[in-house]
Amino acid sequence: MAAPLDDVKVIEVDSWMATPSAGAILADLGADVIKVEPLDGDPMRGYSRPAKLPPEIKDYDFQFDVDNRGKRSIAVDLGSPQGQQVVHRLIAGADVFMCNLLVHRQERFGLDSATVTAVNPRIVHATLTGYGTSGPEAWRPGYDVTAFFGRSGIYDAMREGPDGAVPMARPAQGDHTTGLALVGAVLAALRLAERTGEAQVVETSLYETAVWTQASDYAITAVDRAPLRQRARENMIVPTANRYPCGDGKWVVLNMPAESAWPLLCRVIERLDWIDDERFADIRGRFAHMPEIVAGIDEALAHRTRDEWGEIFDAEGIIWGPVLGLHEVADDPQAEALGLFPTLDSPDIGPYRSVGIPMRFANADVGPRGPSPRLGEGTRDILTAAGLSEGEIDDLVANRTVLDTPVSESD
Repeated sequence: MAAPLDDVKVIEVDSWMATPSAGAILADLGADVIKVEPLDGDPMRGYSRPAKLPPEIKDYDFQFDVDNRGKRSIAVDLGSPQGQQVVHRLIAGADVFMCNLLVHRQERFGLDSATVTAVNPRIVHATLTGYGTSGPEAWRPGYDVTAFFGRSGIYDAMREGPDGAVPMARPAQGDHTTGLALVGAVLAALRLAERTGEAQVVETSLYETAVWTQASDYAITAVDRAPLRQRARENMIVPTANRYPCGDGKWVVLNMPAESAWPLLCRVIERLDWIDDERFADIRGRFAHMPEIVAGIDEALAHRTRDEWGEIFDAEGIIWGPVLGLHEVADDPQAEALGLFPTLDSPDIGPYRSVGIPMRFANADVGPRGPSPRLGEGTRDILTAAGLSEGEIDDLVANRTVLDTPVSESD
């Protein structure tokens, strides 16, 4: 079967996780993705070495791998005119150029939209930044914890009450969400470039994507400008849409309509006395007595494990979900059925599990093409395909414009 993007070539100049994650998705969809790195590599290389991994694989960079698998790497000195010429040579034969450089750095390295579209008048120029390329803070560097979670209001919305501690997100949640937004923009721009024969310039940012993820809240907040009301469990609007611990310390989340589900929940947890209790007769009454109700549900659920309650909930038609630990998701039969953790094969460590992209195709070849590249291991092949002679490549290597890393060498 063909891959959706097997005729698309992508040049990416990026680092860390957000834009690289978009490149990984495009590579899984079949695109030829060339990662342009500085001579000392993307700073994400080697950034994470989890201590809990066994000794034989602890030095393999799994976090870098998931955002850079299936790509080819070329290491170039973008600060030199020769290095910029090399990248322009690659751009001339590409369909997409992606970067996460702030505008002033794009201009410094000759990678701004005006320069790139002059080199290739049919290319898609795509930028991902922290706060956008216009406005008073377009200059500000942004990471997902600052631009996505902090500036957008997500952290504040997640606090349990106005005095609650600000939570901390897990790594790259905002990066990967914004990477998906960039993929969507690139695919739409490719379609438009194909129809018009003209270059397209698109962008997204961590800040913009974060606001979109909270569109349900902002649909109201953008109008009334009122602070969001943070809700602890004891301050939720309805008890049938809340989270509760079970007897084994594991949690469940319920999400059901307020009126019709209330008597059902009462029957399932064997609190029939609540059904006719005047205090709980309607939504207002239940909200006024929410601390008592939450305490009562906690007490009822404490008599069985999460899995035992799950079987009961399923049998009785309760809409619920388990709060799984990450280690549980890695072994979840539903995750296995969806192919969320595909197996790749590395020449360094052999077979290992990675993380699948959140899309599946019935009649196309979609999935990881292989592990992430070593720094500069594709330099010579990439430049040869771009039309440079062996002598020209040797000169670029000799004057440190590019780094040539034979495949037999390690990082």
